[in-house]
Amino acid sequence: MAGAPMGIFCCLAIGRRCDVVWRYRILILSLTFMCYASYHLTRKPISVVKSVLNQNCTSLDYNKTKELNSTTWCDWPPFVGDNSDTLLGSLDYSFLFAYAIGIFFSGHIAERVDLRYFLTGGMMLSGLFTAMFGLGYFWNIHSLYYYIFVQVMAGLFQSTGWPAVIAVIGNWFGKGSRGLIMGIWNAHTSIGNILGALIAGVWVDTQWGWSFIVPGFVIAGVGLLLFLFLVPSPDLVGCRSPNAINVQNTPSSVEGEDSHVEEEYAPETTSLITNREVKVKEIPITFIGALRIPGVLEFSLSLFFAKLVSYTFLFWLPNYISETKPDLSASESADLSTLFDVGGILGGILAGVLADHTGASATVCCVMLVITAPLLYIYNVTGATASNALNVALLMICGAFVNGPYSLITTAVSADLGTHPSLLGNSKALATVSAVIDGTGSIGAAIGPLLTGIIASNSNWQSVFWMLIGSNMIAFLLLLRLLGKELRGKCCRRRSSSL
Repeated sequence: MAGAPMGIFCCLAIGRRCDVVWRYRILILSLTFMCYASYHLTRKPISVVKSVLNQNCTSLDYNKTKELNSTTWCDWPPFVGDNSDTLLGSLDYSFLFAYAIGIFFSGHIAERVDLRYFLTGGMMLSGLFTAMFGLGYFWNIHSLYYYIFVQVMAGLFQSTGWPAVIAVIGNWFGKGSRGLIMGIWNAHTSIGNILGALIAGVWVDTQWGWSFIVPGFVIAGVGLLLFLFLVPSPDLVGCRSPNAINVQNTPSSVEGEDSHVEEEYAPETTSLITNREVKVKEIPITFIGALRIPGVLEFSLSLFFAKLVSYTFLFWLPNYISETKPDLSASESADLSTLFDVGGILGGILAGVLADHTGASATVCCVMLVITAPLLYIYNVTGATASNALNVALLMICGAFVNGPYSLITTAVSADLGTHPSLLGNSKALATVSAVIDGTGSIGAAIGPLLTGIIASNSNWQSVFWMLIGSNMIAFLLLLRLLGKELRGKCCRRRSSSL
């Protein structure tokens, strides 16, 4: 029990024996779910508040403290003028590019430090800089450089989350039904987005500073909870790792310089052992070593475009709804946008179940990506004029198929590749593999909102949707090699079983 958090010693319900490992797993799922939900909760407010930083002031009751002829009296400088969408977009790409750069380093660092301390520190500092954005309202700060600085720092510390939580989950759960478990677990992304939109919506029309300060306190509180109770690895509480390997099922030689194995036998039973236990000397792998794992490169590049689409919706959907449906207030637009994330929860679970059932993650991703393209076109054409019922249905369906592949790649696929047989059970590789995959995707996530801010500056939303559709199809094309490999494998197994 050395190295276990103090909360485990105090919580008698958890117990100290590994025959209650399922209790630890429930605890780990719950804590990491809350952890990453709070990360996303702090990312969402900016998309909600955008609509009040620059809006149509002529439709609002006049504030007599402002100039009589001003049409921008309700706006928040410096986000005023014809280039306001570009300036608002700069907030997104400042955060996202910092996140994309930071996540590569975070994965590298996470494999070399205690994940509990790493996550706690990242969450506390993420909460600080999220709150600082909101404090700009109360401190009456109108400097663009202040808000960009805060976003850059928030992006860097937000990048501590994903490599660490995926490593913790990979340490505790084997491959058996990982797609289903992670499909359900990955609902934290959408739950965090929904809660972030709802919390930000409470104050967006009055004192929008609280839309950032409250989420900042929430993530800091969850960080403290992780410090007290998170057990990053089973061996800290005397449990056996689910990623244990044996020599019989392991390739005799593996390419790469990052695999180091020592065989450990009990002398008196050596002759009777069929499946010999292997003790892996766990050494963190390099980025090049991660890219050599089969499938990592294809899924990383595909996620670049899939996450571009998903994060464009994350950062711009409330603003799009507000512009195309002017009869809705900023808070109502934020509430309506949460339906996209509700669909995302269902899509993530569906993708996970299908991946478990078929054993073909690339095939599942390809099918969902192909279906997404016409759905985005339909929403673009009909969303602005559709009835409320149709709008709800379109948002949920689009959310399911946009977030399904993104969810599957970042969770189950990353964990599977991070525990690939070629790594011989080296759990130290998981954080780096997930960082490479999600880091590549995060670069796309930064570019999508940036391009959207530029394109949408002239209310040219149709071009934005064509960009999203094109990105979606490129994500599909990048998985074609893996799709062919999975289909050929299925055909070979059917032929062999029929003989």
